[in-house]
Amino acid sequence: MITRHAFEELFKRIENESRCHIQVLYGPRQTGKTTAARQLAKKTTQPFHIENADAIDPDSKEWILQQWQTARLLITTQGAKSAVLILDEIQKINNWSEQVKREWDADTANGIELKVVLLGSSRLMLQQGLTESLTGRFETIYVPHWSYSEMQELNDVSLEEYIFYGGYPGAATYYKDWRRWKRYINSAFIKTSIEKDILMLTRVDKPALLEKLFKIGSNFTGQILSYNKIKGQLQDAGNVTTLSHYLDLLDTAGLLAGLEKFTPNEVRKYSSSPKFQVQNNALFTAQQNLDFNAAIMKPIEWGRWVESAVGAHLYNASIEGGFEVSYWRERNNEVDFVIHDEDYSLGIEVKSGGEGYTKGMENFIKKFPNSKTLLVGHTGFPLEDFLKMDPRVALESIGGKVN
Repeated sequence: MITRHAFEELFKRIENESRCHIQVLYGPRQTGKTTAARQLAKKTTQPFHIENADAIDPDSKEWILQQWQTARLLITTQGAKSAVLILDEIQKINNWSEQVKREWDADTANGIELKVVLLGSSRLMLQQGLTESLTGRFETIYVPHWSYSEMQELNDVSLEEYIFYGGYPGAATYYKDWRRWKRYINSAFIKTSIEKDILMLTRVDKPALLEKLFKIGSNFTGQILSYNKIKGQLQDAGNVTTLSHYLDLLDTAGLLAGLEKFTPNEVRKYSSSPKFQVQNNALFTAQQNLDFNAAIMKPIEWGRWVESAVGAHLYNASIEGGFEVSYWRERNNEVDFVIHDEDYSLGIEVKSGGEGYTKGMENFIKKFPNSKTLLVGHTGFPLEDFLKMDPRVALESIGGKVN
């Protein structure tokens, strides 16, 4: 077992700091949130109480209060200065944020040093609870999909295996059984994430449409498609606003993102066609008919896997990394990804073979003279090294000044 950065950050806040904010650990399924909470419970020097709301009646009005009272009692019975309360899958309880607010504020008023950690599988948890009732009372720690370095350390996967199978440690057992691996990813991750992290948390009038949008978007990862073109492939697609909303929901569940076009013009930015990007390459691979041995023998198809792996790496790092990921295209000129913040911008072109520096990179620099570019892969910065590094290092080291 390895310790992820999320655990290290959580332990530092709980063990070394006084009670100040509720700590919220969130991220996609199977990324190690519960494991991090259990590691905290084992390592902390403070009394702790940990419970999971997964099997609790969603309408229970007493469950949160009962857990809170149990944790408070630990301070009294053990003569401790503080204790830790950890509640997993908290979003399963209806009106959970109001109940948490009431108990947190009561402890604040009474000077009770009870430190609280909440865990949830979807960013919808933030949108439908934390920001409504708990503003100013919480901090977040995002737990992203597993990186190449972590998968290599944990399961000793090769670069090619990571690009093809993605970053789900629990699925590594099935690498040698292609059909079983596909079934496992589709049922344990995709279906569960859609049903429990989207449909149970928000109103979706056309759930079948949302599922079809995921399948189309994951199949076309790394490609730019207009919403009107997507509508042509879907029955009962509704309007563009509905599709855009459903794509946002898939994004919050850690499944599929729609990258926007890089442009200083905000209006054009938000009206641009999305570039689909799975957040874990397993989500793309599970929709394909090529197994591992067949895929790596087809250079053109393999190039899609490579580009998607780089995109997923960039996007996962961006969620709490303080930068954005976009794409750039004008006519026939394109740069695969652009990472940028208020100070720097860096165009990234991914090549698994063939030519190196492209016309797209050249014209990107002409369009944005202060930007810089980086070629990743063939004749450029080594792909393996790039997937092991924090993209912000590249942005701040070689990125061009925005102004």
